[in-house]
Amino acid sequence: MAKNEKLFKRKAIARLDVGSGENCGRGWIGMDRRKVKGVDIVHDVQRFPWPIPASSCLQILMSHLWEHIEPKYRIRLMDELWRIIRPDGQLLISTPYATSFGAYQDPTHYPCPNEATFTYFDPSQPLYNVYKPKPWTLKRNNYQQNGNMEVILEPQKPRRGKKNARQGNQN
Repeated sequence: MAKNEKLFKRKAIARLDVGSGENCGRGWIGMDRRKVKGVDIVHDVQRFPWPIPASSCLQILMSHLWEHIEPKYRIRLMDELWRIIRPDGQLLISTPYATSFGAYQDPTHYPCPNEATFTYFDPSQPLYNVYKPKPWTLKRNNYQQNGNMEVILEPQKPRRGKKNARQGNQN
């Protein structure tokens, strides 16, 4: 963890590409279970906790990884993403849509999401009460013509020096 803490402290604005493989963008920290070019942190995302400091990432990208996560780990995955994202951060997810060709073409895919999937993580949505994971605000939940979904979530957590409305008055 100490090596990774230094990696995140070196970056004024830490952007993490989870499941980056060899496709990690310039200026992003790549994390993948395989040690390939562009990967800074070798770690299996289905093992918790991740070796990443809490509240250290401004942006987290998860492009075409959701569909490779075993469903029994998906809520824990979202809770871990919530732990490492800054209060002012954004989680960007791109994944095949449930009924798209891309959802079924890869033999390693688990069930892909639909419009309702990410509403389970937003307390303003009725489905949140089923599991009550760490709270997110669903900012974008769009199906694209190419068969993918693009999702943007923001964590509901207090910013330094400010009280979260969900915490109430502590006095």
